[in-house]
Amino acid sequence: MATATTTETRSRKANGNGVLKTKVVEYPDIQTIRDAIPAHCFEPTVLHSMAYVFRDLIMAGALGWAAFTYIPQINDSIVRGIAWALYGYLQGLILTGVWILAHEAGHGAFSKHQNFNDVVGWVLHSALMVPYFSWKFSHHRHHRFTGHMEKDMAFVPATKEDRSKRRLADLYLDRELFEDVPIVQLVKLILHQLAGWQMYLFFNATAGPASKQREGGWLRVSHFEPTSAVFRPSEAVYVLITDIGLAIVGYCLYLASTVVGWKMVFLMYGQSYFWVHHWLVAITYLHHTHPDVPHFDAESWTFVKGALATVDRDFGFVGRHLFHGIIDTHVVHHLFPRIPFYKAEEATEAIKPVVGDLYRQEKGSFLGSLWKTFTTCKYVEADPTVPGTLKWAESK
Repeated sequence: MATATTTETRSRKANGNGVLKTKVVEYPDIQTIRDAIPAHCFEPTVLHSMAYVFRDLIMAGALGWAAFTYIPQINDSIVRGIAWALYGYLQGLILTGVWILAHEAGHGAFSKHQNFNDVVGWVLHSALMVPYFSWKFSHHRHHRFTGHMEKDMAFVPATKEDRSKRRLADLYLDRELFEDVPIVQLVKLILHQLAGWQMYLFFNATAGPASKQREGGWLRVSHFEPTSAVFRPSEAVYVLITDIGLAIVGYCLYLASTVVGWKMVFLMYGQSYFWVHHWLVAITYLHHTHPDVPHFDAESWTFVKGALATVDRDFGFVGRHLFHGIIDTHVVHHLFPRIPFYKAEEATEAIKPVVGDLYRQEKGSFLGSLWKTFTTCKYVEADPTVPGTLKWAESK
């Protein structure tokens, strides 16, 4: 069982002699963790996985048909507007599940057949205007280097030094005086949720400084450009295939607009697009941002350390049945991304005795956690008790 033990070492502090307590955190090796999981948890089946695809698509189709058929018949404009907003929210929940099924395909957890996985993932993600292969490549590197302050691809936090440089750029004006104003934080959170996904796709936002695969400036890091610095030369053809899928769906949306109008296309498709990526940004952010989740410098990082630097959270019925457990079983997913989601709960219970206190889980309001985390986790600083580790600075 993994434990965090504490030893005392003598050290001279800046303000005099004292005792500095340092933690020695012992991590199990990846094979030990894997051996604790029943072998059948690594066995996805086409039938089981495709059943969820058909289920989700049937729900999305039925909801879309009902909205298209009946909402325009509502005479009261206020009630009609509320009905469209409710449709967008509900369809966003269902299509987030479809997004996650394509995510399973990208990891090879959908079936044992990689070509089949890629076809399913490309079709489903393209339908949601998601660049499947481009996302797949960068997302794999996020898994490979989770928690690495230089090479992780998603939500690498600012450091204390970054904050100091920003103050210098602001001519020593303390931007934090404004950042802590609730309305400012609310506006920033809304922008984070609405535009975070697009900023990642176009500008590789929140990725580490050493995450690029080749040289390229900040304008050459798009997920849509085959020669982008985010990708290796061998991946260019797949990025092109990704773009073709997006172009096909974009053209279909254009054709739909010529029949029903752009307003109807937005109400039926655009609303849910923003809801889906709101959820995906929130889910990813909260999995890797928590006061107790550490990050690591290049010298001390290991795969197991990074994979365990995640948090399982609870989103009730929606999380388990519409989001396919991605919120509830993310720790084991980072350790073994080829475990299908419908076996991840069993695998999670199996690893708990092995990883011990290194397993993190938080209950409570998911959206409440989003607000609390966004307003308190601003930057990381060196943890003096664990060499090579960075911790979130305490909110002041």
